[in-house]
Amino acid sequence: MKESALQIAHRGYQPKMPSALRGDVCLKEGEKTQSVADQEAIKELFPNTYGMPVVELVNAGCCCEGKECTCGCGEGKECTCEKDMARNVGVILSGGQAPGGHNVISGLYDGLKRMNQASKLYGFLGGPSGLIEGKYMELTGEIIDQYRNTGGFDIIGSGRTKLEETWQFDKGIEVCKQLGISAIVIIGGDDSNTNACVLAEYYLQKQCGIQVIGCPKTIDGDLKNKMIETSFGFDTACKVYSELIGNIQRDANSAKKYWHFIRLMGRSASHIALECALQTQPNICIVSEEVEAKQMTLNDIVEEIARVVAARAEKGLNFGTVLVPEGLIEFIPAMRSLIQELNDLLAGGKEFDVNGLSAGAKALYESLPTAIAKQLTMDRDPHGNVQVSLIETEKLLIEMVGKRLAEMKAAGQYKGKFATQHHFFGYEGRCAVPSNFDADYCYSLGQTASQLIQGGKTGYMATVRNLTRPAEEWIAGGVPITMMMNMERRNGKMKPVIQKALVDLNGKPYQYLVAHREEWALSTDTYIFPGPIQYYGPAEVCDQPTITLKLEHE
Repeated sequence: MKESALQIAHRGYQPKMPSALRGDVCLKEGEKTQSVADQEAIKELFPNTYGMPVVELVNAGCCCEGKECTCGCGEGKECTCEKDMARNVGVILSGGQAPGGHNVISGLYDGLKRMNQASKLYGFLGGPSGLIEGKYMELTGEIIDQYRNTGGFDIIGSGRTKLEETWQFDKGIEVCKQLGISAIVIIGGDDSNTNACVLAEYYLQKQCGIQVIGCPKTIDGDLKNKMIETSFGFDTACKVYSELIGNIQRDANSAKKYWHFIRLMGRSASHIALECALQTQPNICIVSEEVEAKQMTLNDIVEEIARVVAARAEKGLNFGTVLVPEGLIEFIPAMRSLIQELNDLLAGGKEFDVNGLSAGAKALYESLPTAIAKQLTMDRDPHGNVQVSLIETEKLLIEMVGKRLAEMKAAGQYKGKFATQHHFFGYEGRCAVPSNFDADYCYSLGQTASQLIQGGKTGYMATVRNLTRPAEEWIAGGVPITMMMNMERRNGKMKPVIQKALVDLNGKPYQYLVAHREEWALSTDTYIFPGPIQYYGPAEVCDQPTITLKLEHE
């Protein structure tokens, strides 16, 4: 393949990782766990994987020959670490791309080979469908070396096929038996890791000897909890978007004639918009979770933007930036109710009939601009939800704010000019060369997954914590996926899923925004221009985590 100068130089970058992963490793078990909600329902659905303990990887002096563990982690029990056992492992990239996926696979490969050179890693092609269709390739050292520290998922490709039918599980068993695979690693987001948990439960029930381990991936940042500090790819994507926003703000401050409305990826939460705001300090950043909590209407949002535009115009500042979360529409209470009715109405590919909506939802639907109404009824995503990335919310806001400003001008309340530009930043960040933070984090996740496999775990997600400290001090381990689950309505039915993490309105990142938003709204000199991601240089420039993580760990 053709390679850039950065790719050639960066191939030799050796990711930093926790000190516990560098020598002999033992799994230290913690307390038993329970799901975050709906405990009885989750326990009934996952009798074999519910209640397992959190585990931490620690440096150990285990004999690893079936004798008593001497490191204390086993509390006198027999050591189950089989360091010399060769294993065939399968890996799947599931869902949307995120920077660092190749390093997860590199870490997994290196971890397996370090324990036994005879181990093999097979990549299933095109996502979960590769497992059930028997499409795969052996990932050799020569192949792996081409993809170290690179962005994208192109080493084996990704896909959004859901593994939820019994015939799919059985087909997976058949394919794994043919290849001698005893463990599968699924690299994905909340839905993909929910599938991993379902798969692990089924394979335990069938006693087929196949482990399943998950890795937390999503640029949206909504796969996080007390055990998962951040999902991989979030750091890189936010830095890419923040560079672009900073460039736009510098242009706006130079030309002084445009208001830029910038929609940012993040369907179910506003983590990306909030992090980018912390990195660039725009004039306005809408937080969907705040809109929902305050029961704001679309008109309320428009009124607030118009207020800031008019206040800046009084200072002769007819320019600015507005950050808009991709999923904003779903957080406006009335719109959310409408979308839920549409999701249920269109479940299973049914034809749309506006008369199937309740009276209130029908009235709201018919009041929307034709283009927005049409986008709400387009094809659903694989989970049965409206594809909010197709809803051009930034254009809707531009149109509505323009009309409101015209009314204010007629009433003598506004004397400025409102020229606009619109942008959507999404795909630009999904396959970027991973930041040093993501390269290190992902490699550590892959190494951790190999240790969880070697330790006999299944139904776990690999975790690396303490991420604001130097990588040597990071804490690697695993958390039972059932611990993160609750019941939610999907395609008109209640199903077990990993609970999404929304922006915490009591958390320090959001509170920092609130404390500074009025200053950022009206000032002429608060813009920050982050510039491009740096890979070589001082650690304070190259290895920094997100501002969100820093504030959360203060």
